[in-house]
Amino acid sequence: MSDTKILSDAETPAEADRSWTGRTRRWVLKRLPPDKLLPNTQPSYVASWIYVFGMGAIASLLFIIVSGVVLSLNGPMWYHLSSVGHFVNSVHLWSVEFFFFFMVIHMWGKFWMAAWRGHRVLTWITGVVSFAVSIVAAFTGYLVQTNFDSEWIAFQAKDALNASGIGAWFNVANFGQMFMWHILLLPAAVLVIVAMHVVLVRVHGVVPPLDADDSDSQLAGVQPTPVQLIDQEVSHVSND
Repeated sequence: MSDTKILSDAETPAEADRSWTGRTRRWVLKRLPPDKLLPNTQPSYVASWIYVFGMGAIASLLFIIVSGVVLSLNGPMWYHLSSVGHFVNSVHLWSVEFFFFFMVIHMWGKFWMAAWRGHRVLTWITGVVSFAVSIVAAFTGYLVQTNFDSEWIAFQAKDALNASGIGAWFNVANFGQMFMWHILLLPAAVLVIVAMHVVLVRVHGVVPPLDADDSDSQLAGVQPTPVQLIDQEVSHVSND
């Protein structure tokens, strides 16, 4: 059998993966290979507290989701009258407090580091958008406390929202609607945006500090600067 016959009978990768799942798999692996998704090593500048605050925000978000699920399953009577309910409600509240505390510090730190450098604009935008959506989620959390505080907040906010026209479809006095926004729509939006943020960090890598040392191994694989090229040429001539 000739080589031509063998090649004509052989199935090319494109023919083997004509399905949308095959194309999707190739697209994902091309942009996010496993060594980027789950790296064995991290750049040296990742050993900074600013990234600890980012992970602290994600950890707090997990506590918010878990405690919120428990509260929503047991209902207001349970977390108002039960000692265990009081505890879970407190965990939920303080998780929110820590979430915003960590996120604000992380965002301010990344702002002064100009974290949008190196094609990381979308990474920065997803972080800002997640913070904005989280504020709305926290607001609806106050509205579903089912106490006098939530009633006062709802009817103070109602006039402002009605004046702006938002109240026509976002009725803060409607407990059922606010409950849906708080436990389903807004948390889902925050989780999706945070997941996008983490994936983009993996795709583009953590932004190096403004004063990063060019000789640092953290910048391996980055296009060398003109100064580095001159140094390399001088070193090459000296070795010869």
